[in-house]
Amino acid sequence: MDYVRLGTTGLKVSRICLGMMSYGDPAKWSNWVLSEEQAEPIVRKAAEGGVTFFDTADVYSFGISEEVTGRLLRKIFPSRDDYVLATKVYFPVGRGANDKGLSRKHIMTAIDNSLRRLGTDHVDLYQIHRWDDETPIEETMEALHDVVRAGKARYLGASTMYAWQFAKAQHVADKNGWTRFVSMQNHYNLLYREEEREMIPLCADQGVGLIPWSPLARGLLARAGSPAQDTTRSGEDDRIQALYSGEEDNDRLILDRVAELARERGVPPAQIALAWLLHRPQVTAPIVGATKERHIEDALAAAELSLSDEEVAALAEPYRPHAVRH
Repeated sequence: MDYVRLGTTGLKVSRICLGMMSYGDPAKWSNWVLSEEQAEPIVRKAAEGGVTFFDTADVYSFGISEEVTGRLLRKIFPSRDDYVLATKVYFPVGRGANDKGLSRKHIMTAIDNSLRRLGTDHVDLYQIHRWDDETPIEETMEALHDVVRAGKARYLGASTMYAWQFAKAQHVADKNGWTRFVSMQNHYNLLYREEEREMIPLCADQGVGLIPWSPLARGLLARAGSPAQDTTRSGEDDRIQALYSGEEDNDRLILDRVAELARERGVPPAQIALAWLLHRPQVTAPIVGATKERHIEDALAAAELSLSDEEVAALAEPYRPHAVRH
C-alpha cells in the first residue's frame, strides 16, 4: 500500500479509504448494513492490507456507524496515531429544528457528539457533507475554524457541491484568516465524470485532494459483464436510477469496456474500475464501501494494478457529458 499526502498538506493517507457507512445498525439504516460483529473481519482485513484511512458520518445509522467505527479502530490499531479518521456533518441527526445543517449551533453540538460516539478527542478530517443554503458561509467557516482551533479536528474537508460554492468557501476562509478545506469528497467514477468540468480543475489549482465517493457507481462497475441482478443494497437503493439512468449516457459501452479489459487482465471488473480512478492525477484515495472480504481484496489489488495510457483512454472514451447529479 502506498501512502500519499492529502492535497498539499503534510497528512499522509493510504491510497484506499474504507467507507464505514456499511457498518452500524440495519434496523436504523438499511438491510444491507452490517453489524459490528460482521464488520470486524472486513475492517481488520483492510487494516492488515495497509489501509489507514477511514471515513464515516454522524448520519450513518444515525450515529451507530461512528460508535462501531470508533470501537473497531481502537481494537484493531495499537495507537490512535496509527490511522486517519474522518467524519461528516450536515444531515439531520434528530428531530429538532437545529439538528441539521451547518449553523454554528449545529456544528458545535455535532462535533462533540461525534467525538463522544467515536471515543476520541479529535478527528483528523472534519467534513461538511453538503452545502447549506440556509446558513451564511461565513458563519459555517468561522465555526469550522473554531473546531480546528479547539483541537477537535486537525483538517477540514467538503463534499458534493458546485465549484462556485467551494471557491466561495475557500475565499471566505482566506479573507478572514480561517482554516481552508484541504479535501473534496465528490461523486466521481467511470460512469459519472461531470466533476471534470470545473470541480477537479479547481481542486488541482488549489492543491485540494480528491477522495471520491461511489467509485464503483453503487456496484454497477463491479458487476460489469455480469447478468443484471439485484443485490440486497441495489434492491433498496432508489438513488441508483437517479444517478445512473441508462443508455443515453453510454453507460453500457463503458461497462462493456470494463468487462472486456477485466477479462484480458484476468481480474474482477471492480479492480479495473478502481485502478482507472487511482490513475487520475488529482485523486488521492477513493472511498470504498465493503460488505464482503473480497471487496477489500479487490480494492487492495486495484491499488497495485498498473494500467497503460492506452487502457486508461479506452475506458474513458465512450463517456458523454450529461446532467450534474449529486
